[in-house]
Amino acid sequence: MKKLYILFGFAIGLIALQGQAQNSQEVIDAIVKEANDNSQLERLAHEMLDVIGPRLVGTPQMKQAHDWAVGTFQSWGVDAKNERWGEWRGWERGITHIDMLEPRVQSLQGMQLAWNPSTGSKGVKAEVVVMPNKILDSMGFQKWLPTVKGKLVMVSMKQPTGRPDYNWEEFATEESFEKMKSDRDEQTKQWRQNIRNTGYNSRTIIAALEEAGAAGIISCNWSRGFGVNKIFSARTKAIPTVDVELEDYTMLYRLAEYGNKPVVKIVAESKELGRVPTFNTIAELKGTEKPDEYIVLSAHFDSWDGATGATDNGTGSLVMMEAMRLLKKFYPNPKRTIIVGLWGSEEQGLNGSRSFVEDHPEVVDGLQALFNQDNGTGRVVRISGGGFLNSYDYISRWLYPVPQDIKTHIETDFPGLPGGGGSDYASFLAKGAPAFNLSALNWSYWNYTWHTNRDTYDKIVFDDVRSNAILTAILAYMASEDPEKSSREKIVLPINPRTGEQRTWPTPRSPQRDGMKD
Repeated sequence: MKKLYILFGFAIGLIALQGQAQNSQEVIDAIVKEANDNSQLERLAHEMLDVIGPRLVGTPQMKQAHDWAVGTFQSWGVDAKNERWGEWRGWERGITHIDMLEPRVQSLQGMQLAWNPSTGSKGVKAEVVVMPNKILDSMGFQKWLPTVKGKLVMVSMKQPTGRPDYNWEEFATEESFEKMKSDRDEQTKQWRQNIRNTGYNSRTIIAALEEAGAAGIISCNWSRGFGVNKIFSARTKAIPTVDVELEDYTMLYRLAEYGNKPVVKIVAESKELGRVPTFNTIAELKGTEKPDEYIVLSAHFDSWDGATGATDNGTGSLVMMEAMRLLKKFYPNPKRTIIVGLWGSEEQGLNGSRSFVEDHPEVVDGLQALFNQDNGTGRVVRISGGGFLNSYDYISRWLYPVPQDIKTHIETDFPGLPGGGGSDYASFLAKGAPAFNLSALNWSYWNYTWHTNRDTYDKIVFDDVRSNAILTAILAYMASEDPEKSSREKIVLPINPRTGEQRTWPTPRSPQRDGMKD
């Protein structure tokens, strides 16, 4: 009789496990079907990127994006709020016109940099000059410096070619390609030494030129691709700084070098808005059984504003929003609490996520897993265990039910090494919490869309983004349902081959909460 009771209990348990597995598969199948048949990604991308646009910290567009995200989550029945973590310099971009007036008339392709001082509608008109190409020492530079008064000064090297290396590699002879690279390397070395000889570096020299009376600064931060430049922030206090695309920049440079005395007019309008609050958008599905344990879906919401921030990190934000929509629809009562964190001011140093880590130790302490996506529009192709000894056990369990057409592209690295701070998962990882980056195929990300003037909606590969949303939703579901708590046991880190010293676990860093100090 005792054996019968044991067998009966075992049978009941087996039936329960089978039923649980069946229910899990039904949820996963429903998530996959909804994501493929009724994706909201295109509509969300249009509203975020085309209507709101770039999301530079401190701008009205950033706050508009936060409010839009909260409203969108709430329309799905998901609790959401904007959580203030600091203040920043408020600024709003206006129009930019850059026109060459002499020796002929031509409108130039370029834009003002972020937080650029406004020229007003009248603009600034002046002759363009280049830096001397043979500065021997700081005394010689100081003698030349007064000549910039009333001039627009070009502060970037004249690139020897506007063709990316892959174009040379395809069409040039091997000898020609190698010669070009050698000449460019030597020119770059000489340019950098020339700047060092001034007594300044490429950043501090801007203040010296402004103090000497320059009318404005013209730069070219070429990103080694056709028509693509990286757009960051201005370092001037009262005069305009514009970035001009390589094709026009090198033309201006040659005109100035040959003595043709080009004259350019810059109209770069903007508004200073004083101190403005900064936020993270936090959406939440409260856990029913283990509400004090958390799954966090992580992406930074802010961008630079050379374009609309489509792949850095509009796509990551879209993945997390769509994953939460899917979870709310088919898993509305999760066992553990599921949070979406759309972080502010990642671009200035992970400030939003670092603030959340400081302000919410209970989430860090109760973290079951964080999944972060940040490097472009491509499908996820790599997941690392982040230096957690037993990460293989639980991540493999969570990956198991992911559809094969998604999973087949993913390489795993267990136990891996902890990330050093390139994206928001590192804010949690530094606290020893299990935070994992979903690394994506780059689609020429580093040259063509990362922080550039070409990071726009048309660069999104929606098939890949849709796969990432499915992957993220299933990982979150499986991590929530897992009866076991994820282990935080760390590996003994190996020797760094560059230094010969043992690697150390990343340490937490405090955020910059006051952007007016920049």
